[in-house]
Amino acid sequence: MRILLLIGTGSFIGGVLRYVLSQFIQTKFLSTFPFGTLGVNILGCFAIGLIFALSERTNMSPEIRLFLATGICGGFTTFSAFSNETFSLMRDGQLFYASAYITSSILFGVFATFIGYSLLKLI
Repeated sequence: MRILLLIGTGSFIGGVLRYVLSQFIQTKFLSTFPFGTLGVNILGCFAIGLIFALSERTNMSPEIRLFLATGICGGFTTFSAFSNETFSLMRDGQLFYASAYITSSILFGVFATFIGYSLLKLI
């Protein structure tokens, strides 16, 4: 039960952070392209790379790793928003934006995870 509460609390924090940051980023662009969700997903991928590198490097408890990675990062970066926004772009006939969104989310997300992980492995 303790683990579920840790993950649930982390998910709450991550979800609120996702909403606030996504809205903040999106207001900076006058476009239907979902820059807010893209930015959050890239940042979340970077953060999870850092978390897993730290967990390998330190004596991070499994509970803390679950709170940070599964809870906060899981609540912060969900691809359900990605899927819905991609579908909406496709439905609205904006196939170029949909393709750009899919490609940039995957490529930059994996790259950001690698960079986050690698940064702490080098130190």
